[in-house]
Amino acid sequence: MKNLLRVIFLVPFSIFSQVDGIVTDVATKEPIFGAKIVASSGQKTLSDLDGKFNLTVSEFPVNVIVTAQGYFNDTLTIAERGTLNVQLNSEVQEIKTVVVTAGRRDQDIENVAISMEIIRPELVDNKCLVDLEQAVNQSPGVFAMDGQVSIRGGSGFAYGAGSRVLLLWNGIPIISGDAGDAKFNTIPLENASQIEVIKGASSVLYGSGALNGIVSLSEREPSTKGELRAKVQAGIYDNPRRESLRWWSKNPMFYQAEAYYGKMYKKFGYTLAVNGFTNEGYKQGETEDRGRISGSLFFRSERFKKLKYGIGYNVQLQKTANFIIWESDSLAYTPSGGADLNDPASTLTVNTGTTINIDPYVKFYDKKNNLHSLKTRYYYIDRTNLTNAAQSTTSAIIYGDYQFQKKWGEATVLTSGITGIRTDVKSNLFGDHFSNNYAVYTQFEKSFFDKLHITAGIRFEYFEQDNLRGDTDFSFSKDSSAATIPVYPIFRIGTHYQLLKYTHLRASFGQGIRYPSVAERYTQTSVGALNIFPNYNLRPETGWAAELGIKQVVRIGKNWKGLIDVAGFINQYDNMMEFAFGVFIPDTLSSLSLVPGAWNYVGNFFGFQAQNAENARIAGVEFSFNSQGKIGNVELNTLMGYTYMDPVSLNSDSAYVSTFSDSNSTMLKYRFRHLVKADVEATWKNISVGLSARYNSFMENIDRTFVEGIPIVDGTVVEILPGLDDYRARNNKGSLVFDARIGYTFLEHYRVGFVVNNVLNNEYDTRPGDIQAPRSYVLQLQLKF
Repeated sequence: MKNLLRVIFLVPFSIFSQVDGIVTDVATKEPIFGAKIVASSGQKTLSDLDGKFNLTVSEFPVNVIVTAQGYFNDTLTIAERGTLNVQLNSEVQEIKTVVVTAGRRDQDIENVAISMEIIRPELVDNKCLVDLEQAVNQSPGVFAMDGQVSIRGGSGFAYGAGSRVLLLWNGIPIISGDAGDAKFNTIPLENASQIEVIKGASSVLYGSGALNGIVSLSEREPSTKGELRAKVQAGIYDNPRRESLRWWSKNPMFYQAEAYYGKMYKKFGYTLAVNGFTNEGYKQGETEDRGRISGSLFFRSERFKKLKYGIGYNVQLQKTANFIIWESDSLAYTPSGGADLNDPASTLTVNTGTTINIDPYVKFYDKKNNLHSLKTRYYYIDRTNLTNAAQSTTSAIIYGDYQFQKKWGEATVLTSGITGIRTDVKSNLFGDHFSNNYAVYTQFEKSFFDKLHITAGIRFEYFEQDNLRGDTDFSFSKDSSAATIPVYPIFRIGTHYQLLKYTHLRASFGQGIRYPSVAERYTQTSVGALNIFPNYNLRPETGWAAELGIKQVVRIGKNWKGLIDVAGFINQYDNMMEFAFGVFIPDTLSSLSLVPGAWNYVGNFFGFQAQNAENARIAGVEFSFNSQGKIGNVELNTLMGYTYMDPVSLNSDSAYVSTFSDSNSTMLKYRFRHLVKADVEATWKNISVGLSARYNSFMENIDRTFVEGIPIVDGTVVEILPGLDDYRARNNKGSLVFDARIGYTFLEHYRVGFVVNNVLNNEYDTRPGDIQAPRSYVLQLQLKF
């Protein structure tokens, strides 16, 4: 619907005149920031944070077109100077999905040149998901494994150290300074808008760690009306199929409560969220208790209309207990050595923790509407090990990123910036270390004929740890005499072409780099029979990702929209860091002979060490279908996909291949060939019904040591995971899990939901020795005002 305003006078002005106005949403009455106002005489401007604009025109009458993303255009005919109130109608029929992460700016998902999935907050709420790891695991092509996330097979099991997937909160990396991993249970989902999952190397805009992809969240923007959201839920674990797994006499339970409130005033706004979670644990002794408060303060300058600044915060206290080695395959929910913390044989570990991030930021649009953005963060993590003080650690990161963005109309965008990161680690486990990471980057985007979009970017990285340089040295050839520079360049290029109105083609190529974390280089510890050794000579890993894809928009009526996406991809990794098993005897003891009876001494040097073990290539194809909207009176939302992967090692060294459980296969360890994810939710009137399915094929290759144990020269074998070989032989068909849910909305603002996870009560694992939860039941109450 067009709102046509006509103010007609007989004699136009012959001198320049000022037209002032404000652009608002016709339904919510909220101001619309960034609306584009273009006069037929050539003048143009943008609305500010309050929706206000002023336009200087040379003559009247003049036609003015007002456009804003997500709204229908409005055309005005103005005959004299004055003040306008422009109200735009939302494109409710268009059902657009807007993303930010791919280009550090708002884009329609159809126009992005790389594969991307969106997880909406409604899915997180209605499925009763309790942390980000569970939420990301719903996405096609993504697999969560004991606190680590793999996209399209890019990562295996790494004992909680290092991550090839970069986690962003409000556009800033949030990776721990010691282990280099993502603390998924500390991310405030209650304060977040949609979750964006980017697949493939994305290091140009975001730096080290984005080698395999990005998981990005942004906080909710408060509205002038104010928004209150809250939910409480309680769940209980059912008995597992195998009676030997059940260690309890009373079924363990878990509880969560959270609340969010946000409101925007004329010059000030805020959000505030709280979350509490407790889990008695389906594994013996493996409990979790956490409490969190998060939010933001927003400020708008009265003097400088295009200035916005604020500060975000998140504070979490927690106490967790966990183990990675089971007692046996029959007692897989019981830790090796039992759950009695007074027993020195127990491998159960209890930690308390404090996590704090404080994020001041400033955004400013200059007179030419160029964006200047400064984002900073202080990120502090303390983990105190109550069972072994020698494994306690503390890390702190100071992050700063200045970004400049310039637009020439809607067709050309330049994004450039500079980043600095300082990391300090104080640890009984790793020792004390520090690092500095600096980078400059630029990305250029150009559109042609509103159909062809080309993106190209470059980043230069410099990294040093403990004042030791060399991790970012770049040589222009493999010749040892070739010139070397101390910064590492990373490139990215992508194209998108709109072939037809609803058909989009894309191609992309991106490089990435990941530096060794402190944990990977310096960890020396043991858990039961599992030893971990340091590797001071560990080098960064590099890689690239290429993709060809097509996205087809499908419509049924005006209110339902589906996206069919098909992509072929290939990822290449060099110097891939991976924990490998071996005998790591210090140089001072290298002459020690392995004779019968020497296990009491030499056995201390059997274990795992992070190494640049291999080069690898992962090729595959992915199909996905996502939809939202209404078909008749039924609202139907889907998120589903199938990924085929061929993850192969390019390292033919016999010593390395011998560490594979299947040495006749070149398949990378801890990967799958097939991965299926599907979620469908239908809502009719006040009733919603949902069904989820997750399937992964058998994990063909793992570390041989986990299967065969550690052979000792006197003929005995020390088993790390007793019974694993038999367990894998019995469970070699992959895993299929179904979840179901139903909800009812009443009194407009309330919703009660009931969820059954693992409906068939199947037994399955995500890594060796980590059998997942049996069937559970969750009852939930939501309210939204």
